[in-house]
Amino acid sequence: MSSQVVLSARGLVKKFGGVTAVNNVSFDVSSGEVFCIVGPNGAGKTTTLRIIAGILEPDSGDILAFGGKVQWGSIEYKRLISYLPEDAGVYKNLTGLDYLKFMASMYFDDSASIEEAVERGVKLSGLGVRVGDKAGGYSKGMKRRLLLAAALMVNPKLAILDEPTAGLDVVHSVDMRKVILGYVKTTGSSAIVSSHNMLEVSYVCDRVALINKGVIVDVGTPGELLEKYKVPNLEEAFIKAVGGLD
Repeated sequence: MSSQVVLSARGLVKKFGGVTAVNNVSFDVSSGEVFCIVGPNGAGKTTTLRIIAGILEPDSGDILAFGGKVQWGSIEYKRLISYLPEDAGVYKNLTGLDYLKFMASMYFDDSASIEEAVERGVKLSGLGVRVGDKAGGYSKGMKRRLLLAAALMVNPKLAILDEPTAGLDVVHSVDMRKVILGYVKTTGSSAIVSSHNMLEVSYVCDRVALINKGVIVDVGTPGELLEKYKVPNLEEAFIKAVGGLD
């Protein structure tokens, strides 16, 4: 794995009223790395990813990426990343193919680049001939595959994926993990993936940030965290890292 840092979060803070959703969050993401933010629901994962994706402006803190400080609303930055929200939906009256074309047109201006992106998207989706069907008739797993394909077909330098396998069965979850890993390892790009499923991240993550109540409590490879806390899985490592269950 390359040691080149492509993104640094520095002291991110985000409050909603009297609730501090993200509290002084800092971490680095390297090129060619799948970096996972892991914690229970409500821990601050989604808020952190929305800040990194430029959806939410932090109350304080900075994002450094691709050699410079990211300015809020930077179009140049957003063209280098892609973002898949947990609650993303598809346009049910569009075919999968038309949806991919629409999303590619948001990134590229010329028809050749759009066509190339869509071709990549069709392959990434794994939908085969079903890509020509209206997305409203897809299963949840097929919709998530289409959404993931749309996020990766534009060749982002950094893919930001919020709970990409949430609610999926085992087969679709495994397929999604393979697509994410394959993209990162073949392109040298990076991915930030959030998850509350601490058992599955061992299969996809190069490094893991454990987050609880808006605070990063530890960062390391899955193996380092298991060794540090002398436990057999990341769920138990998380419990030890936060000092036990409330």
